Order: sequence, then C-alpha cells, then structure tokens
Amino acid sequence: MRAGMNILQSLRSFIRTADAGSLAAAARTLGISPAAVGQNIARLEAHLGVRLLNRTTRQLALTERGALYLAQVRHIERDLQRAQAAVTDPDATPAGRLRIASSAAFGRHVLAPLLPALQQRYPRLAIELLLTDRSVDHAHEDVDVSFRIETQLEEGLVARPVAQVPFVFCASPAYLADAGTPRSPEDLREHRCLLFRHPLDGRYLRWGFTRDGLHFDADVQPALVSDDIDALAAMAANGGGITRLAAFVATPYLARGELQPLFTAPGGDEARAAPAPMRLFLCVSDRRDLTPKIRALLQYVVDALPPAWRVDIDHP
Repeated sequence: MRAGMNILQSLRSFIRTADAGSLAAAARTLGISPAAVGQNIARLEAHLGVRLLNRTTRQLALTERGALYLAQVRHIERDLQRAQAAVTDPDATPAGRLRIASSAAFGRHVLAPLLPALQQRYPRLAIELLLTDRSVDHAHEDVDVSFRIETQLEEGLVARPVAQVPFVFCASPAYLADAGTPRSPEDLREHRCLLFRHPLDGRYLRWGFTRDGLHFDADVQPALVSDDIDALAAMAANGGGITRLAAFVATPYLARGELQPLFTAPGGDEARAAPAPMRLFLCVSDRRDLTPKIRALLQYVVDALPPAWRVDIDHP
C-alpha cells in the first residue's frame, strides 16, 4: 500500500509539473515543497528507468518518452477521484481542493463575493478561483469546474444551465442629453457604441434582441472597444456612448445614477424589442465529475441568484 501511494504521489508531481512548466508552480498546487516535487519525479524516473523531463536552470521540458508517458497517465488522478466519489455517500460533506474557472465578469461580480461564505459552510474545501475569458482546458490546467457563457462552450464539456442573466443597454445621462435616446435597436446605428471583443476568437459580441418571437442582432458601429466589461462600464459612465452590460455589472451604476437604462418602456410600441439574456452554464469534463463538492457549489450559486435569473437544476 505504501509503495502504491508513493507512485501515485510521484505521478501527481510529474503531471502537475509537466502542465505548469516548473517545480515551484506544481508545488503550489500540490501543497508541498518544490524539493519534494523534484524528489517524487526523480523516484518515478528511477522506477521507470527513463528520463521524463529535461531540466535546465531556466525551465523544464518533456522528453519524447515523457510526453508519451504523460498522455498515458494523465487520466489516472482524475479517474481515482471519480472512483472515490462513486463509492462515497452523495450527501457527504464537500471536501478537498475545488479549482473554479469563470468568465471574468461573472467571477468578479457574482462568484467572488459568494465564495467566502461557501468555504465557511464547508471548511474542508480549499477553493481557488481563476478568472479569464479565454478558453480554459480543464485537464491541462487542472480545473475542476468552470462557469461559462454560451459563446465559451466547447465540444466535449458537460454543460449544465445555471442562469439567464438580463442584459442592460445603458449610457450616461450626459451622453443621452447630448446625443438623444434611442427608441429602438435600429436607432443604435446612429450612436457611439462600446463593444466587447471576445479574446476567444477576436470577434465582437453581438447585441442580440428578440421581437415578436424572432431573434436579430442590432447593426452597430464600434466607437470604443475592450476585452474587459468593467472597462466598458467605466467608459460608458464617463460619457463614452452606449454599451451592453450584464445586470450584475450594470446594477451599481444604475443605482448611483451614473448610467441610465434603455429599451425599458412597457410594450405596445412596435419598435420595442427585448434584449436577449446572457445564458450561463456550469461545465465539467465528465458527468462523473459532478461530485458532492461541485454539486454543493452549483446549488449554492443558484440559490444566491435573483429568482428571475435561475434555471431549474433538479434534473441533470
């Protein structure tokens, strides 16, 4: 048993080092010292009789045999975690490391304020939050679960709907006093528009609406562009033009009067159109990854959302 545990620890050290590119980075994820990581890898190489990593003073690189071995063993740690979860009481107290990746805005404005209370509820959880709008590889970046908007979904992930968050089109009172208030999405082509460029593919996120049950995208010309939604909110609040913000970003600006919502008048006008909502998903690599700690996270987040945003999660 002791030998098997040593081999597993050596495998974990090798996999994390190969992914992170350094002993120090691997050590941080494993909670041990860089020297211990190096010793584990050395023992594994001695056991196999091959060199897995080329070491220089500046970096580590996989050898040809190391790359082949990594491809064969990468799944072992995750399979063991799944096996343990399969025989564990599904109502067991969530515990262990929970590495969460999230789109930057949702992570910053929604998840980050919630996670301290989640960790206090489940003190055996060690939570790490990674905020990025790029494509995250669950296996290579050792991510347990990710929260993604629809444009970030990828083939091979298991995606669970979490929320439909309203989008708010808005501008500063000063801008609207100077440029006028658009009455329909078609009017947006005459205004300064502040657009989000998605780092995943470099394209602008389209401004979607529904009218009479039909979806369409507004015709807009970018005046200011950013890959950070908080930067766009600040630009709009300072008179830059009209932008589209998720409700959790827009609400503080609206409450302070720094931004004014558009397209909010009651129905009856044929020009009126409803902004299409932002659909948010919780993603894992495999259905077997929906372990007690991830289910606890999902339920906690959904319970904390405004009721109008929630999506039924009772049925996987």
